[in-house]
This record gives sequence, structure tokens and C-alpha cells, in this order.
Amino acid sequence: MTGETGSHSSDVAFTPTVKEVQARKGSRDGYRRMEERGGWETRITPDLAGFIAAQTSAFLATANSAGQPYIQHRGGPPGFLKVIDDRTIGFADFAGNRQYITLGNLSENPKAHLFLIDYAGRVIENDPDLIARLMPESYRARPEQAVLFTVAAWDANCPQHIPQRYEAAQVAAMLAERDQRIEALEAEVNRLRRARSASQGSSD
Repeated sequence: MTGETGSHSSDVAFTPTVKEVQARKGSRDGYRRMEERGGWETRITPDLAGFIAAQTSAFLATANSAGQPYIQHRGGPPGFLKVIDDRTIGFADFAGNRQYITLGNLSENPKAHLFLIDYAGRVIENDPDLIARLMPESYRARPEQAVLFTVAAWDANCPQHIPQRYEAAQVAAMLAERDQRIEALEAEVNRLRRARSASQGSSD
């Protein structure tokens, strides 16, 4: 961005174009102060290492020499992602459907992004009708713009190492159903006990 000098660790994502958008949207000053305090971490901290070791799921983003992005899921048991040292993360790349898109992309462009979730296109601005159509009903959030993807092709990737996950609402519903079944079973056990006691009492 014009008027800014120096190199910061966040420049890996905050390109001059991104900084111009931040300035236009009003967030640039805050991120400039963050950069002045040292910017993003460049080494793996103990807290981050612990978080990485607990992951069973990650998303790996690469791009080919033409800039075409591609994201693949990577999964395994806790610990499949390993911290080698404070600058290095590694994992065994399990066999899948043998497309090797990520491997091919990395041979052309070694830059990659690893996206880890703590289990929580085309950008269009100034189109309130479109944004209203895309917003989830009754969801308390403030939309800024719409992000659209034009699909050129798609394929179902190998699901072998994708762990099963449930939303909190699904878990709550399953636990409620379990509790109802336990309550019904306990009531039946108590009924049978009373019937047995009554039967034994009448035979004495």
C-alpha cells in the first residue's frame, strides 16, 4: 500500500491489494498497529503445538503455476499432524484416489496453506438483495459482501480418512433421545420389580 514500508510476517496474506481493501473498509489502521507490535507469529508456540497434536482433520490448500487453487481434506487419528520443530509441521500422506493434484501443484508452486479448525471466488459488494438471499434465516451476524464461486468442474474426493462429526444441536438431540430411552427403561424396570414384589407377597 502506498506510504507503507517494511516487511511483516502478515504480508504473506496482506498483499498491497488486501491492504488497500482494508483501508477502504476501515480496518487497516488496526492491522498496521498489529504489524508494528511484531505481526503474526512465525514460530510454533507450545500452545499451538498442543492444538496441532489434537487435530483429526485439516484442509490443505495449494495452487498450480497458473494460480488455480485447490483444497483437499487431510484426516487421521489425533497426532497424525506432527510438529517436527518450531518451524516445521509434517504428516504421512495416506493413499487415496490417486489423483495427485496436491502433489502436482506443489511441484509447480511450493507455497501451501494448512487450515485447522477449532471445533466453531467472486466477491460482490453493494448488492443487498443478493446478500439477503444468501443470509441464513434469523442468524445474528452482519454481512459485508457476498462470495460466489462459479463451478467449472467438480469431483467427489476420497472420504476414507474424513472423521464423522456432529453439530452441537445434533449431539444435544441424540443425548435427549438417549435420556428419554433410559427414563422409559428405568420406569419399566421399576414396574417389573413392583409386579414381582406383589406376586411374591401374594404367594406367602
